[in-house]
Amino acid sequence: MTFYEKELNRIRSIVYSNEQQINAVIGIRNYIEKNYDVNLNLNLLSHIQCVSRYHLLRLFKKYYGLTPRQYLIDKRIEKSKEQLKNGMSVTETCFAVGFESLGSFSTLFKTKTGKSPSEYRKEQLSRSKLNSKS
Repeated sequence: MTFYEKELNRIRSIVYSNEQQINAVIGIRNYIEKNYDVNLNLNLLSHIQCVSRYHLLRLFKKYYGLTPRQYLIDKRIEKSKEQLKNGMSVTETCFAVGFESLGSFSTLFKTKTGKSPSEYRKEQLSRSKLNSKS
């Protein structure tokens, strides 16, 4: 084996040493992306990838900078913005994206966007009416 082959193998072992962890975290993120509208919890997510809950928390935070719960909330808020822009009511949007409480949805939405869901909806609907008139 040449020096370069040895060096490539050494670098490869360093770069791909965490491949199984990376695949587990990507799998969880993809699962959240597709199932954001159902009741997801850490037990379910850890069971899907056969990883302990606490290890999953550490890995997810390491690679994405957020816990799975924070990522799920961000995904739900993102999807709720789309629903509100399309004219869906605040209550319908709340339950369509997976929140179980209108109060917690409104509080989280305002925290993340700076506006209540109804303010955001009114603003988006008025923008779309202005754009359609132009």
